[in-house]
Amino acid sequence: MFCIQGLDASEFTWLSRLSDEELSVIGARRCVVDAQPGFPDRIEIRDLEIGESAILLNYEHQPAVTPYRSRHAIFIKEGAARAANIIDTIPEAVKIRMISLRAFNVAGEIIDADPAEGANLPPLIEHFFANPDVSYLHVHYAKRGCYAARIVRA
Repeated sequence: MFCIQGLDASEFTWLSRLSDEELSVIGARRCVVDAQPGFPDRIEIRDLEIGESAILLNYEHQPAVTPYRSRHAIFIKEGAARAANIIDTIPEAVKIRMISLRAFNVAGEIIDADPAEGANLPPLIEHFFANPDVSYLHVHYAKRGCYAARIVRA
């Protein structure tokens, strides 16, 4: 069993209070969704609908003090209230994309990784979690390398 976790919405609520100019100063920008799929939200783990508002920002998804510390661009739904916690199911935003799945140990170091079509992730998740040294997994959208979600044992 596994759980795919979205980012905590409370980390980002302050961004909605910023003007476009203020967002620009911190290297972020507000976007109105104009294509679907195309704006995968990291809180609800879904492709946003045309007309919804998203904020594109740089986010440190791997804060471990190791050579694998990492940050990258992500979209978050403006006004999202609750993080997704999806048990034993691959959400559509992940299922329709090529994925890089990365397995980390408790120290935050990559100990395994593989690409896979999103729809084919469950066996790879099971394979990685069969290794007791794997603490958690990160899902990345392979095409652009962006962080998508965290997977833990359920």
